[in-house]
Amino acid sequence: MGLQILMKSTGLKGTHLRGLETTATYDPATQEFILNSPTVTSIKWWPGGLGKTSNYAIVLAQLYTQGQCKGLHAFIVPIRQLGTHDPLPGITVGDIGPKFGYDEMDNGYLKMDNFRIPRDNMLMKYAKVEPDGTYVKPLSDKLTYGTMVFIRSHIVGDSARSLSRACTIAIRYSSVRHQSELKPGEPEPQILDYQTQQYKLFPLLATAYAFHFVGAYMKQTYHRITGDINQGDLSELPELHALTAGLKAFTSWTANAGIEECRMACGGHGYSRCSGLPDIYVTFTPSCTYEGENTVMMLQTARFLIKSYTQVSSGQLVSGMVSYLNDLSGQHIQPQQVAARPTTVHINDPASLVEAYKLRASRLVEAAAKNLQAELNRRKNQEDAWNRTSVDLVRASEAHCHYVVVKLFTTQLSEINDAAVHAVMNNLCLLYALYGISKHTGDFLQAGILTDAQVTQVYQRVKELLAAIRPNAVALVDAFDFHDNHLGSVLGRYDGNIYENMFEWAKKSPLNKTEVHESFHKHLKPMQSKL
Repeated sequence: MGLQILMKSTGLKGTHLRGLETTATYDPATQEFILNSPTVTSIKWWPGGLGKTSNYAIVLAQLYTQGQCKGLHAFIVPIRQLGTHDPLPGITVGDIGPKFGYDEMDNGYLKMDNFRIPRDNMLMKYAKVEPDGTYVKPLSDKLTYGTMVFIRSHIVGDSARSLSRACTIAIRYSSVRHQSELKPGEPEPQILDYQTQQYKLFPLLATAYAFHFVGAYMKQTYHRITGDINQGDLSELPELHALTAGLKAFTSWTANAGIEECRMACGGHGYSRCSGLPDIYVTFTPSCTYEGENTVMMLQTARFLIKSYTQVSSGQLVSGMVSYLNDLSGQHIQPQQVAARPTTVHINDPASLVEAYKLRASRLVEAAAKNLQAELNRRKNQEDAWNRTSVDLVRASEAHCHYVVVKLFTTQLSEINDAAVHAVMNNLCLLYALYGISKHTGDFLQAGILTDAQVTQVYQRVKELLAAIRPNAVALVDAFDFHDNHLGSVLGRYDGNIYENMFEWAKKSPLNKTEVHESFHKHLKPMQSKL
C-alpha cells in the first residue's frame, strides 16, 4: 500500500498553506467528509509516488463544519481500488510528466469531485470533529504543520549528505587527476595540490561537516520538542518552526551551489553522468523549492526574529538561538545599534568567531527591524511595509542561520577528545567560519566587528588553512564512508582506478551496441549515394 502526504497544488505549491483551496465539508447526516477540488489551482500537484503507485494519500484541506471554515486539517483519502488499482469514482489522478530530473519518481496530480470519506479518516490527534459536527480545536494551530517541520529538519541532514557525496567525488578525483606543471621539468602534480582547486573544494568540505553537525542537532531538537509538545508544552514550537524553515533554506541553497561547484571542479569529466555529480544535482536541487520555497522560508524565520526583537525592545527576555538579542542594553530601545559595541575578535579562536557572527546577526536583525518600522511609519500598511523590507529581512535570516551553523560546529569541537582529530576538525571549523567572513566582509566591516587589518588577516589565514587541510583531505571524505554503490561515481571510486573504469563505462553506452548505427543506413547512406 502506497501512502503520500498531499499539500501542494498547481497554483499554490507548498509555500502558502493557508491559501490552499481544497475543501473537506463535514456531513453530519452520514458522518462523512466530502472532499472537493473546486478550482484548477486546487488540484494537488507534485507529490512523489502519487502518479501511478500510491493507493492512499494524506490530504490537507480546508475543513468546513457547521457552516464555518476551521482551517487546514489532514485526512486519509483512498485514491485507488486495491484489487484493480483503478482510480476510485470521484478521483482523477495521474503523472505530471517529465521533469528536470528524478525521472524514476512518478510525481502526480490529484483532483477530487464530491469524494466522500468516513469521519474517522480525519487525523484527530490534536483537532477533532465530533459526530454531530462540533469542532474541538487544537492547543495550537501550528501543530498542524508538524509533518512539514519534520521534513524540513530532515532536509538539513540531506543537504549534508548530498554535499558530502559531491565533495567525496571531487576531492578523490582531484587526488588522482594530474595536470600541467607547477615547476618546469617536474612530473605533473595532482590537481588537488593547486591552491585554486583547494579554494574551490575545501570550504565545501568544511561546510559538509558543519551541516552534518547541524543536521544531527536538528534531529535531536525536533524529537525533544515533539516530546515536550506531547506533554502539553508548546513553548519552543515557534522557534522550532522558524529554525527548521531558515536552516532548510540556508543549507539547501548552499549545498545546491556546492554540488555544482564540485562538478565544475572535475572539469569536463564532471559533466559526464559517469561522474555521478549530475545525478546528485538533479536529485537534490528540488529541495530548494519543495516543502517551502527557500526565500519564503527565510521570510518565515524573519517573522520570528522581528517578533523576538520586538519582545526584547519592550523589556522581555527571549531564549534559545535568538538569546543574543537580549544583549540590547537594559532590554530597552537604544539609539545605538546592537552590534555597535566594541569587541575584540581573535581569528584563530572559533569561540571568538562565534561572537563575531552573533554580532553580525544582531546588527542585521536590528537593521531590518528598524527599516520595517520606518516603512510602517511612512505607509501605515503592514503588508506593504513588509514587502518593501523583505530583502533586509532575508539578509537578517541568513545571518542568523549562519551564526547558528558556526555556533553548532564550534560546540561540537568540545566533544572531540582525540587530540589529533580535534586539531583537524578545529582547522575545518576555522576554515568554515573564516571563509564565511571573507564572503561577507561588508557586514563585518560596516558593523565595526572587524577592522581592515583583520579582514586582510582573514584572507591570509584562509589560504594557510587550505595548506593545513590538504594532507588529510582524502581521509576526511573517506570518513563519510560512502560505499561505491551508493556514491555511483566512476570519478569518485574508492580504489582510484578511474580511467580504466571510465572506458568500460563508455563502452556500455546504448549507442555502442552496434558498430554502425541504424541512422547511417536510414539517412547518411542515401545522402552519400546522391553525391
